[in-house]
Amino acid sequence: MALRAGKGSDRLLTGPVSGHDGEVQASTTTPAAGRPRATSQRAIELVALQLFAARGFDATTVEEISDAARVSKRTFFRYFASKAEVIWSDFEHEVAALRALLAEAPADQPVGECVKAAVLQANRYRAEDVGELRIRMQVIATNPEMQASAAVHYDAWAEALADFAAGRLGLRPDDLLPRSLGLSALAVCRAAFEQWATRSDRDLTAYLEQALDLWLRGFAELAPVSRPRRAARPAGSSPGRGGTRRARAHPRG
Repeated sequence: MALRAGKGSDRLLTGPVSGHDGEVQASTTTPAAGRPRATSQRAIELVALQLFAARGFDATTVEEISDAARVSKRTFFRYFASKAEVIWSDFEHEVAALRALLAEAPADQPVGECVKAAVLQANRYRAEDVGELRIRMQVIATNPEMQASAAVHYDAWAEALADFAAGRLGLRPDDLLPRSLGLSALAVCRAAFEQWATRSDRDLTAYLEQALDLWLRGFAELAPVSRPRRAARPAGSSPGRGGTRRARAHPRG
C-alpha cells in the first residue's frame, strides 16, 4: 500500500556502511547531475533509515542523521518536519498518485474495478525495495510515536478512495458507503502489504490483486472448512480416565 521506496537511480538500503571515524553513510549511487548528494532529500532519507535499522528509531537523533548525511540540522528540517516524517516522507506522493489515477479512470468502469486498477498501478515495487520497506514497517509497528501518527496518513489514503467513490455515486465522501469502501480497501491492502514484506515470495501486486479480488467479491462466498464436530459431553461429567468422572460426594458433616 502506501509506503513507497526507491526513486529512480537511488540504490536502496543494503545495510550501514562505515566511513571515516565510523560515520554511517548512505549506500546510494551518485544522484542525477546537478543535484548535490549532501543536500538531496533522498540521500538524507536513506541515511536516516540506515541509522534507524542499526541503532533503533528512538536512539537515533536528528543531529546524528544530519552528521551522517553531512548536512546541517537546518537542512534536515528543510526537508522533514520531524524525525518521524522520514518514515512517511513519500506517503503523500502515493495518495496524490492514487487520486490522479482514479481521476483518469474510464467513466463506464465499475467503481471497485477502478479502485483495484489504481491501487495496483500505484504499488509497483522492485524486489530490491523489500529491505527498505521492512525498516519502515518495523519502525511503524514497534514505535508508539509512529503508531499514533499512522492514522492520519492511512486516513488520507482511504479518503482518496472515498472521494472518488462519492463523486461516481452522487454521494458525500463522509457517507457510509464511500467511507466504508475506502477503509475496507485500506484494510485488505495493508494485510496484503504485510504478507508480502514478511514472506517476499511473490510480487507485491500478486498479494494486492488477491486481496482486492476478495474485497470486490465480498467475503460472503468463503465456505467454512469442514471439521469433525466433538461429541457432546454428558451433563454433570468432566474429563478423566474412561472419558467421564463421577462427581465427588459431599463430605459428611
